[in-house]
Amino acid sequence: MTGIAKWVRETLGHDPVEPAHFARALTHPSTADPDYQRLEFLGDRVLGLIVADWLYARYDADAEGKLNNRLSQLVSGTTCAAIGRDIGVAPHIRLGKQARDDGAADSDNVLGDVVEALIGALYLDGGLEAAKRFVLGAWDGRVTGMEKAPLHPKSALQEWAAANGFEPPVYAIVRESGPPHDPRFTVSASLPRGETAEAEAGSKREAETEAAKALLEKVAK
Repeated sequence: MTGIAKWVRETLGHDPVEPAHFARALTHPSTADPDYQRLEFLGDRVLGLIVADWLYARYDADAEGKLNNRLSQLVSGTTCAAIGRDIGVAPHIRLGKQARDDGAADSDNVLGDVVEALIGALYLDGGLEAAKRFVLGAWDGRVTGMEKAPLHPKSALQEWAAANGFEPPVYAIVRESGPPHDPRFTVSASLPRGETAEAEAGSKREAETEAAKALLEKVAK
């Protein structure tokens, strides 16, 4: 059994028919080889379907909004990156020299992308059941431990502002940084009376979410 096939079997619980799918899922765009981006696209959709189906069955009293809040948190880049760390993905990612020197293997953005790509590879190689077995195992504690549906931080901050007689919070991009393969966005969230908080993430949406969370923690003490 090749090294990649052995790792897939031991880590993802699947005997690969085409190990090349998984080699590609672990290959960063900074290399000259076929990379994970197409598999990431596929895996993102497969993950969303599996988790949505799981939530629909488990939390049968939740309305659409609560289910969506649960889903958003569970399939976020931050959660996927945490899963990547849980299963030890970083040492297996193939990176170009510059990306390696930049520490891309420990980037939430890259780790999250690779986990989605691995799910895409599982789907291609073993069908939905192969992908589902991995997701059910890797996400189990996060789904079963989410007894209370989270309120999205941006919604929670907006509700707090309305309840206290303020206009809705304003979000602004403070700066964009990082190499093209691992962009970073710093976003500020502010309220009319002057409170503000900043956060950095691999996408504008996630940076806004983290900034909202930080500002809410500041004002709602």
